[in-house]
Amino acid sequence: MTLGENIRNIRKSKNMSQKYIAQKIGKSDKYISKLEHGHLAPSLYTLIDIANVLEVPLTEIFTYTE
Repeated sequence: MTLGENIRNIRKSKNMSQKYIAQKIGKSDKYISKLEHGHLAPSLYTLIDIANVLEVPLTEIFTYTE
């Protein structure tokens, strides 16, 4: 799975919307959509922010499996 797919799967497993994540990290929901579909590469700081909102260790974003 790709990084974006992992983020999407974790987000969905926690019943969080793209809009919710985006608001919490100061980005647009379109940004989250593009990230989840692999159309952009986030910075490490953005990944840390996303992991914090999802309440998972940063490593889980890279290694998540269903």
